[in-house]
Amino acid sequence: MPNIKEIAKQAGVSVTTVSRVLNNHPYVASDKRERVQKVIQELDYIPNRSATNLALGKTNTVGVILPYNDHPWFDKVVNGVLDAAFRKKYSVTLFPTGYDAKTEEKYLMMLKTKQVDGLIIASRANTLELISEYAEYGPIVVSEETSLPGLSSAYIDRSKAYQEGFRFLKERGYHNVCFTNGRARSISPSTRNKMKAFEAVFGKKAKNYALNDCYTVQDGIRAAEYFFEEKGMKPDAFYANGDEVAAGIMVYARQKGMRVPEDIAILGQENLPIGLVLELTTLDHHLKKMGETAFSIFYSKEIRKERIAHELIIRKSV
Repeated sequence: MPNIKEIAKQAGVSVTTVSRVLNNHPYVASDKRERVQKVIQELDYIPNRSATNLALGKTNTVGVILPYNDHPWFDKVVNGVLDAAFRKKYSVTLFPTGYDAKTEEKYLMMLKTKQVDGLIIASRANTLELISEYAEYGPIVVSEETSLPGLSSAYIDRSKAYQEGFRFLKERGYHNVCFTNGRARSISPSTRNKMKAFEAVFGKKAKNYALNDCYTVQDGIRAAEYFFEEKGMKPDAFYANGDEVAAGIMVYARQKGMRVPEDIAILGQENLPIGLVLELTTLDHHLKKMGETAFSIFYSKEIRKERIAHELIIRKSV
């Protein structure tokens, strides 16, 4: 297999010049660059990227830690990261954890061992304090507000957004509101914020009106069955934790002959394509922008905390 010494000899240049060409260094004379590239092509030379990365201390790769790689919420965040990374000629590697703390820490170790240049954490299993211990090895951007000095963040003010969603329903005359969450409040900052927002707006114990572990259309159907049939409640509105869950609630309502929004109002979240098709009123957290901002912060190598504004999009389901 040819090496860079052989390429340098055949191209009539130094080994340093070959190295600069391989690493897209700008300060190489055009005639020398052309000669080196021609020899590389003739010899079918493939550089050892691992060795090159180790030598340069740079991989041009950012890792994205996320619980699932097939969830619409995280899809939007990842799409934002991918778009921003492409513009800067960076590669993106996804690290799904299933919310397993040990798996997540294994990926944090990849930053320490220089297998990625930095990490963007869409949702975490470990504490922020543990995560911050790895920040000395490269930039880490989390998707929640944090005061820890070593961590950057691109985040949504979830508490403010959730309160706005609940207030919107209350101001529209809905007082028997039920809602869905993702993970249980004991481990999810997002769920904790939504429970507190409900209690702040309606003055009721949130646990009596909430159902956790909802992510899909089928979960939305299950949530409606739970409140209407198992608990015997008569909600006049739902605040779903995603447009797919909201769509499931709408499916149930139509099956039971309920009119939306006359009999039951439905507020979704994240402005997904299914919400546009079903004309769901939704609270858009602008997750793609959050992903783009997270990459921008990573790329800057600065410690920055940037809040992403949310937006209430009113359609026909409320």
